[in-house]
Amino acid sequence: MRISMRRQIWFSVILLAAAPAWPQAESDSTTNMEQRMVVPPPVSSGAYSIVLDSEERSNYLRYGLTFGSAYSDNVLGATTGHPVSDLSYSLWPTIGLDRTSARLHWDLSYSPGFTFYQRTTYRNEADQNALINIRYRPTPHVTLSARDTLQKSSNIFNNPNLATSESTSGGAQLPNLSVIAPLGDRLSNYGGVGMTYQYSANDLVGSEGSFGNLHYGSGNEVNGLSDEGAQGGSAFYSHRVSKENYVGAAYQYQRLLSYPSGLTNETQTHAVLGFYTVYPSQRLSLSFFGGPQYVDTTQPAIASGSLPAYSAVTWVPSAGASMHWQGHFTSAALSYAHVISGGGGLTGAVRLDQVSALMRLQFSRTLRGSIAGAYANNNLLGPSLSNNGHTFSATAALQRDLGEHLRLEVGYMRLHQSYNIPLFAAVPDTNREFISISYDFARPLGR
Repeated sequence: MRISMRRQIWFSVILLAAAPAWPQAESDSTTNMEQRMVVPPPVSSGAYSIVLDSEERSNYLRYGLTFGSAYSDNVLGATTGHPVSDLSYSLWPTIGLDRTSARLHWDLSYSPGFTFYQRTTYRNEADQNALINIRYRPTPHVTLSARDTLQKSSNIFNNPNLATSESTSGGAQLPNLSVIAPLGDRLSNYGGVGMTYQYSANDLVGSEGSFGNLHYGSGNEVNGLSDEGAQGGSAFYSHRVSKENYVGAAYQYQRLLSYPSGLTNETQTHAVLGFYTVYPSQRLSLSFFGGPQYVDTTQPAIASGSLPAYSAVTWVPSAGASMHWQGHFTSAALSYAHVISGGGGLTGAVRLDQVSALMRLQFSRTLRGSIAGAYANNNLLGPSLSNNGHTFSATAALQRDLGEHLRLEVGYMRLHQSYNIPLFAAVPDTNREFISISYDFARPLGR
């Protein structure tokens, strides 16, 4: 199923890419952003943009090379019974394409990499970071979209521009990325395809299908964590009450799978949500969603008899709120969600309470900063050998332009995880300092 789902996603991407971007003119009523409706954050699969005005670009080809180094005081978790520190070195070639025409928008990036550890050399690895995001409008009122992100690494933090790659979303159906393993082989892939149709001046409908896969390598370094997969679908209706106010309703379905001890735990959810978004200004948005969620969970007995088979059906509330500000010198996003989600590596689906915040600041023409923080509390739906737990993370970084093409970034990250899992129990804290230098080129593309 994982392979077939992935093929469907990429097949849809190819169809979108192959479709012609007809250059015919559109009337003012369809090109004016005040007339065309936007997709409210609670039913959007995308993250809030915190790109500053000075950093916004479109129609360019970007390529370059990033060299990074990081020191961590806990690279192996509790696999050795005590903290193990190490210094790593990474090299990432990067290439990105952002292309916008009258009806088609491409946003592609790819960054393979190589990471080497000074002490734990057996963890040396080739990294992969890829993103594809496409929007196509076959008519002035219909928009098709496709997205896919992939990361392969021995460490989730191994990617170029770590601080600026953090994200916050106002969506109600997103992957759970709160459980963070130390050095251990990890492959994640999340994507989806969707469509929106504005059938009147103030009415918009849309739908999306999504998938996700998380796979850990075998071995003691991921003891207590499980592979998982997810498929989902959603449909929504949005009505623009006024220029600033949107209201609507959505139906969302999830099928969440985890594979502890070679078994399969399955949770299916059905949610009916109401949502409201207000845009007090062009730069500020506030969003809220809430409604009942039907949950059906099944997990088999563990062969050793440690846990009996479990099956339950229940109704739970689902709710969330978010805020987004995008200004000339400051951009920020803040969100809270109380939803049923995949366990992110735990042994089943969870009741997830998550708060995340992200801010980007411009101090001068060449100096920028970013601050990110997140707290997540995971409560497993069924009995498990691992208890409930929580994760807290915080990152602060500075970026300095050293010239037209050269950029320096330094930062610090603090991570605390409290779970009754051998991997985290004895050594729950990680401190990581990082530095990188990037040499980038951006070539403008004609419209």
